[in-house]
Amino acid sequence: STTKITINNKRLNRQNFEETILLPPRGDFLDGYRAEYNAMLTDKVTDSSNSVVQERYITVSTHKKNVDEARTFFDRVIGDVTSRLNKLDSHSEELDAIERLRILHDFYRVGEETEFHFNLKDSMRKGASYKDAICPDSMEFKKDHFVMGDKFGRVLFLKEYASYIKDSMINELTELNRTLMLSIDVIPVPTDEAVREMQNRLLGVETNVTNWQRRQNSNNNFSAVVPYDLEQQRKETREMLDDLTTRDQRMMFAVVTLVHLADSKEELDSDTETLQSIARKHLCQLSTLNWQQAEGLVTALPLGLRRIDALRTLTTEALAVLMPFKAQEIRHQGGVYYGQNTISKNLILANRWELLNANGFVLGVSGSGKSFTAKREMVGLALAAENGDGGVPDDIIVIDPESEYRPLIEGLGGEVIEVSATSPNHINAMDMEQGYGDGENPVVLKSEFLLSLCEQLMGSGKLSAKEKSIIDRCAAQCYREYIRRGYTGAVPTLQDFHAELLRQPEPEARDVALAIELFTEGSLNTFAKPTNVDTNSRILCYDIRDLGKQLLPVGMLVVLDSVFNRIIRNRRLGRSTWVYIDEIYVRPEAA
Repeated sequence: STTKITINNKRLNRQNFEETILLPPRGDFLDGYRAEYNAMLTDKVTDSSNSVVQERYITVSTHKKNVDEARTFFDRVIGDVTSRLNKLDSHSEELDAIERLRILHDFYRVGEETEFHFNLKDSMRKGASYKDAICPDSMEFKKDHFVMGDKFGRVLFLKEYASYIKDSMINELTELNRTLMLSIDVIPVPTDEAVREMQNRLLGVETNVTNWQRRQNSNNNFSAVVPYDLEQQRKETREMLDDLTTRDQRMMFAVVTLVHLADSKEELDSDTETLQSIARKHLCQLSTLNWQQAEGLVTALPLGLRRIDALRTLTTEALAVLMPFKAQEIRHQGGVYYGQNTISKNLILANRWELLNANGFVLGVSGSGKSFTAKREMVGLALAAENGDGGVPDDIIVIDPESEYRPLIEGLGGEVIEVSATSPNHINAMDMEQGYGDGENPVVLKSEFLLSLCEQLMGSGKLSAKEKSIIDRCAAQCYREYIRRGYTGAVPTLQDFHAELLRQPEPEARDVALAIELFTEGSLNTFAKPTNVDTNSRILCYDIRDLGKQLLPVGMLVVLDSVFNRIIRNRRLGRSTWVYIDEIYVRPEAA
């Protein structure tokens, strides 16, 4: 099969951009923020450096007796190409007929990208041709350029190759901020034919050397040195044969063509000179196809055809220098804006659900923008309103140890809960949702939580086996009536748990009750009262800056258990939950 690798620089489709990236208004108080967010995204895209989108196509062509044989061949080749591209962490998709026609339409009708409408069934019913949907109004081919509608175009081809080319040459040629296509046609030569050809060439070179020496000897010039050009031919031919036989190289024929468009003839000539100077910098020569502009255009487009004969023999290693990749673009459907690609200047739109792992850490030195990155992601999630499956809004929960997220959370209409000994806000440490523990016995998990809580209050390793048994018994007693009511009514509190401990006959129970009294009946009883804040808000922030040293271990346990409760409830509702823990390294208890 023959392969054509095409790099397509095309103008951004404004309508497609607005539909897939910009946030639609929702009719709520956040629409002002959405308008500002959309203006920022539009400004990033309309910047001259990235108003051109770059796509890459691989077109495979083959000669077969009938279409069934071709389909079987392509099924096998597509699987092979896809698996090899996956090794480069690159994803490929097979284009259908409509998508291929769209590529040609966007090239032939620059500026009319949003007007492409083609329905195969309607066209067959009306007897219309697909050409009506994609062709420009007129095409006129001159000696060294062509006129397509109101655009001017020129096809160039790589005439001379340097002996050493940097792999950045193709990238530099396609960095021009114009509509252009660069195609690399690759025709493989069977290895046995290639080896036979190189052996014949080497035999011819050796014959030329022998004849030259025979002529010198007949002139009594026995000390003559073989001329440089003959010696160079012998050396290069031997190297080529060695590549094919011992270094597992393949011989390929290749031709590089480039078509670019401009608004005027002067602009076209200027762009051509720019491209030729880039090639000269790499010791190559880009030349115009004279009287072959139509054939060159067909060759440069991703049609799988080659109409010009300007083939160059290359090995696998030499062909690999024509590297079509320069950066990995991340543009997921429904993704959140994360910034700009430093190489291509295109937007980075990532959907964490499409990654191998949706969790993440934001790492960096002080002042590098870690918190800002998290806030930017929160804004994107909050304004999008529908990121989860089935259009269900995602919830955002923040644990804020430095009280810096309040303005953002309140601006987005969220709830900020101050957690401290003196705060009027209370979170019940014994809150328990229906389904707590994800299908397991909820009392067992809550008992384990209370054991951890008592251990934090009494000191690590201070709980005896007897005391653990008593805590487990009291936990079950506290929740029995609540569960019997179907998780409705008043939720037990730490004060109820403390009273249950005092009702036990064992002296160890009174020891535990005395140890936790400070946090149930004493001055640090903020987690021993019923919850009096709205923990159901879609955007929720726990401000833990003022948690004292004594209350910190208990506070972190209670906050994380509250978050755990919320995640369980959301999972049951089919809603995604984003949990942000800022400055996690200064809160080892959070781990």
